[in-house]
Amino acid sequence: MKFDLLDVIVDQSPDRIVAIKQVSNAEEYLADHFPRFPVLPGVLMIETMAQAARVMLADRGDTRLVLGEVRSLKFGTMVRPGESIEVEVTLTEVGEDGTYSCRGVGRVMNGREPSETAVSGRFTMRPIRRLSRT
Repeated sequence: MKFDLLDVIVDQSPDRIVAIKQVSNAEEYLADHFPRFPVLPGVLMIETMAQAARVMLADRGDTRLVLGEVRSLKFGTMVRPGESIEVEVTLTEVGEDGTYSCRGVGRVMNGREPSETAVSGRFTMRPIRRLSRT
């Protein structure tokens, strides 16, 4: 199953992006996460930040970037159906090995303004590695 999690790109520069994911009751995964108390899964919050990073880094020439590692991850408030999460990703370092270090934060939208933090942390994006066949 493929998840396209970015609904709107609010702002973008070469080293920063702000995007919004609107969480709808129609999202399939909410039926199981959790029954009678649906919330956006934490792993999809991370994936939303990774997808935003891919958009931000798209003009840098790497054909395909994947999530490398996640560090210092913290979850805060839950994101429920009918709410939106605004993710802000900032590029902090470009490695010689082709990795991109980023800092990300996701905040629940309260009306038109972001309010409580739902997720924050550091992560890397790296070029996809081809498996060698032996």
